[in-house]
Parts: sequence; structure tokens; C-alpha cells
Amino acid sequence: MANYRTGRVNEEIMKALAEILRNVKDPRVSNAFVSVTAVDCSADLKFAKIYYSVMGERRKGDTQKGLENATGFVRTQLARMLNLRITPELKFVADDSMKHGAHISSLMKQVEEELAAADAREAAAAAEEGDHADE
Repeated sequence: MANYRTGRVNEEIMKALAEILRNVKDPRVSNAFVSVTAVDCSADLKFAKIYYSVMGERRKGDTQKGLENATGFVRTQLARMLNLRITPELKFVADDSMKHGAHISSLMKQVEEELAAADAREAAAAAEEGDHADE
């Protein structure tokens, strides 16, 4: 039963963080397009890992430092928005799953193209072999 609560709290934290991160004044965070991809709270709700992605790869390290510096502000705002006994300690983790997914997709497309080329070569060889059999 507690597992359902953890899931609901994760969702609420994710929604609240989306709004809070728009109000962070640190230019490392406000100038980057940061989106929260997932939240993973511990069972006792004392700790939360916040998975985020950043559009544009150029300042990912700066964004991480900016989020770490803004953790106090974010946690305070989170406490005001959510009615929890204990506001979890936040740890921001860069989420590279989108980049990884795009890489896998490009690999699959490359394999698909190679298979199509191999099929075309086989068909051409079979047609050529058929022409030689007619003679």
C-alpha cells in the first residue's frame, strides 16, 4: 500500500518541480531548458532523486552545478507546495535516456538500410543467375 503512495508522491513532486524550476533565478538553470523526466523517492520519503534532461548539450555541467546550488530554494518551494511531513532531500541526476534512445534508433535504422542493401544484392545475383540458366 505504501508503494502506491510513493508513486503518487513522485508524480506530485515532478509536477511541482516543473513549476519551481521555471522560477529559479540562477542563469545556469533559467537559461537552459530543464525538464524533469522522473522522480524516485525512497520508501520513507526522506530522499528523492530528480532525473532531468537539458535541451542543448553545451552547458550540461553548468546546469548540474546550478541545480545543486538552487537545491535549498527548490526544497523550500517544494515544502510550501506539497503537504508532506518531511520534505525529501533532493539529488539531481542528469538523465541521458533520450540521447541513448536516439542512438539506438539510429543504429537500428543503419542495420535496416544494410539489410535492404543485402536483399537488393541477393535479388540482383538471383536474377543474374536466372539469366545464365536460360542460355
